[in-house]
Amino acid sequence: MSLPDELYNVKFAEYFESIKKMYPIDVRFKTMCDDYCENIVNAEIYKKKFEKNFRQKLECENLAKELEEEILFYIVRNSSE
Repeated sequence: MSLPDELYNVKFAEYFESIKKMYPIDVRFKTMCDDYCENIVNAEIYKKKFEKNFRQKLECENLAKELEEEILFYIVRNSSE
């Protein structure tokens, strides 16, 4: 049984041999490791979504500011008519 990629972690480097021995035979340890790996993967997914949403938010805010200026400019130019 191979180890999930998320367990190849600097924090666990010192205990890697123990992890390799315990993961396939200790059900409780495997469950903890699998839960850890699942949470690492989910955190990365949400990080990517957050980054994408943050970029979209900035684009919308910038566009809104440009449109505010255009609206004000249009009002000033055309309100004297």
